Amino acid sequence: MSTAHPEVPGDPTQMGTAILEKTTAAIQGFGPTNKIHQHLCAFHFYSDDMSRQVEAHHFCGHQNEEMRQCLIYNSSEADARLIGIEYIISEELFMTLPDEEKPLWHTHEFEVKSGVLFMPGIPGPIERQDLEKVCKTYGKTIHFWQIDRGDNLPVGLPQIMMALTRDGQLYPNLAQDVEERYGISFEKERENRAYMMGPEKGIHPLANAAGKGLKTNLRETECKPVDAVPRVFV
Repeated sequence: MSTAHPEVPGDPTQMGTAILEKTTAAIQGFGPTNKIHQHLCAFHFYSDDMSRQVEAHHFCGHQNEEMRQCLIYNSSEADARLIGIEYIISEELFMTLPDEEKPLWHTHEFEVKSGVLFMPGIPGPIERQDLEKVCKTYGKTIHFWQIDRGDNLPVGLPQIMMALTRDGQLYPNLAQDVEERYGISFEKERENRAYMMGPEKGIHPLANAAGKGLKTNLRETECKPVDAVPRVFV
């Protein structure tokens, strides 16, 4: 289950490395990560296997009003494992995607309205202001680290993840564990969010993997040689 926190192999961080990190942190800028402005917690499942459910902590920043991008960790602790990424776009941008791309994206309407997507520590009225927008969006999520099976390193192929779309999908014990740790009630939030609306055009039939399973596979192909690359400089 998603609370797995695999032990990463390797020697403990040495004093010299820690001092070097403090030095570089004091000198360098971290523009992209400094744009992170919110923490969302939700659940993902592997697109080809709904039984593999993962607690996913999103740390997100807006690119603009139509798109935000998120780093996904298995927890909110300082030693959390970076397990994936998610791109979140508006309905308007989703509709511009080619049809072959749309199944890779999932909806957020059920996640938001059911209460299982939340912002830890944020008062409800403030949280709901943003979730009204998230409710209408689509997300594309890729996980690189399969912590649910106990992998202590990010091995294997990146996999497309999906989000919950109806009642009865989320494991009750997983939901209860998160509710207890964060002192929240999904059912109470469901009541508070009943007024929210999803995509204006309704959920696109090709979204959410078009109701099918998706799995990343690797196949061998020819590697384009350097000579085939156009020369910029003569």
